[in-house]
Amino acid sequence: MRHQYLAIFALGIATPTLAQQAPSTTSPVVENAADPARIAAAKPVVEKLWPLGTYRRMMDGSMSKIMDSMMESMMGMKASDIVGPMDKSGKAAEVAGNSSMGELAIKADPNFRERTRLMMDAMMSGMIPIMEKIEPQVVENLTKIYARRFSTAQLADMSAFFATPSGKAYAEQSMLVFMDPEMIQGMQAFVPELMKSMPDIMKKAEAATKHLPPPPKPSETK
Repeated sequence: MRHQYLAIFALGIATPTLAQQAPSTTSPVVENAADPARIAAAKPVVEKLWPLGTYRRMMDGSMSKIMDSMMESMMGMKASDIVGPMDKSGKAAEVAGNSSMGELAIKADPNFRERTRLMMDAMMSGMIPIMEKIEPQVVENLTKIYARRFSTAQLADMSAFFATPSGKAYAEQSMLVFMDPEMIQGMQAFVPELMKSMPDIMKKAEAATKHLPPPPKPSETK
């Protein structure tokens, strides 16, 4: 169960970042995005928005506080609301009773909170070098996206804005705001709703694939 919490917490961190990187499907797409002039115009814009080291700035420092907050939100959820709909026999909900997720976790492992906190700290510390390794590719991809979605004139306007004090301040903070505690708090509201809705989501997923034969067992794929 602890690993499920860790995965959810990691998803909470990744989602705002991935959402920011994902281009809107409703944005106009500019033709000839591979034009060297357009790439050249997009590069300084992206370098202002995403200077190398942004991942470290996003994940370092306040991350422990953010993760602690997310854990408290999860631990306060009523366990029966989550395990009940997933257990057809009803025994799991009966065992859970009125206990919270935190109470059950600590009952199973008295060191649950400290163990999870240390694991999350280790995970974040280990992820930073990996994210820094792929960061140049992220910058390159963003440059191509901006070149595809904005004209040379529009990119020039952005560069001019980023050269102003207000533009410089905006560019420096535009990505970091997605790791602001208030943004993370908003994302936290998604987790309980997701957990409660997961049984219905799984039923829909099963219904969508019921016409397919069951997946082969590991021994059958060798």
